[in-house]
Amino acid sequence: MTVKFLHADHVGSLLRPQKLKDAARAFHAGRLDEASFNAVLDDAIREAIALQEDAGLQSITDGEFRRGSWFAGFIDAVNGVGVKPALFTFKGDDGKTADYQTASIEGKLSRKRGICTAELAFVKKNTKGRPKITIPAPSLVHFFRGDQSVNREAYPDLEDFWRDLIQVYKDEVRDLAALGLQFLQLDEVAAAMLCDPKMRAQAVGFGLNPDSLLERYIWAINEVAASAPASMQIGVHVCRGNYKGHWMAEGGYELVAEKLFRDTKADVFFLEYDSTRAGGFEPLALVPEDKCVVLGLITSKRPDMEQASVLKSRIAEASRFIARERLGLSPQCGFASSVGGNPLSIEDEKNKLKLAVSVAQEVWG
Repeated sequence: MTVKFLHADHVGSLLRPQKLKDAARAFHAGRLDEASFNAVLDDAIREAIALQEDAGLQSITDGEFRRGSWFAGFIDAVNGVGVKPALFTFKGDDGKTADYQTASIEGKLSRKRGICTAELAFVKKNTKGRPKITIPAPSLVHFFRGDQSVNREAYPDLEDFWRDLIQVYKDEVRDLAALGLQFLQLDEVAAAMLCDPKMRAQAVGFGLNPDSLLERYIWAINEVAASAPASMQIGVHVCRGNYKGHWMAEGGYELVAEKLFRDTKADVFFLEYDSTRAGGFEPLALVPEDKCVVLGLITSKRPDMEQASVLKSRIAEASRFIARERLGLSPQCGFASSVGGNPLSIEDEKNKLKLAVSVAQEVWG
């Protein structure tokens, strides 16, 4: 790993301030011109960068403010991608469910423009920290609708679809590298869903093979990682779903751990461990010695604050299975995978980021 591993990090998305939400509504309603909206957007991102720096973070994103959701920027920048209803649903702790839209391949894939290049260029100009770019992993455009995701008139042969999809990523990585990006995080949801026996059963019901899916998605990540220069650190966030405090998957990492940790060409795994849904730390013993893990012990789904003593205790427990120096701390996911965000305040968000940094300083120095 040629880039320094940061023991305090965050997954990427941040809560949009109300003034940005109001400006977006006015812009889309035709009451605000594009230049005025972009001015509000740029100011909001500068404030988000300052919030991260004030919290003590060195890993800096734009909060994903230029996107309507964690994957909307990808859809906007790539020809041939639309949206359709997902086959899976979000769940709440209250037992209620929520449907959502996901990516769907409508035609031949190609990159219209940079997916994240404008995000990186702006962050680089406005921080002395290390800019980080987050991007949906390739499984985004397949898993949530299975093979139904792909228009077979556009792609009679699915291998052609995968070839074109990976080329989109390779083109993006090339341009991000040219801008000097040192850390690229791929947000991988499907692998976490394949931890869940119920989700695996659903996938089988849709005519899919869970183990073959995992192998395909790891292959896709590895193809993207192989196109990155040695100076670019690759992180993989294994996400269990995050929408207004809701989630999709539960179950420990045991069902995917060996293949995921051993075979994925990543330097860092961001793993969700903020609830009992994630199981125990035992699978961390399977992480190869050249890879690190950021423990997502702080929830981004609720405002209640974790206790520093509990976090340090859990880090100590995890270090029974993986060397402490290869561990870091972060919230388990972003604070706003969509514009609406999770049910907590920006002040709550800042306090949680500060907590991650202060505990990391106590544990790792």
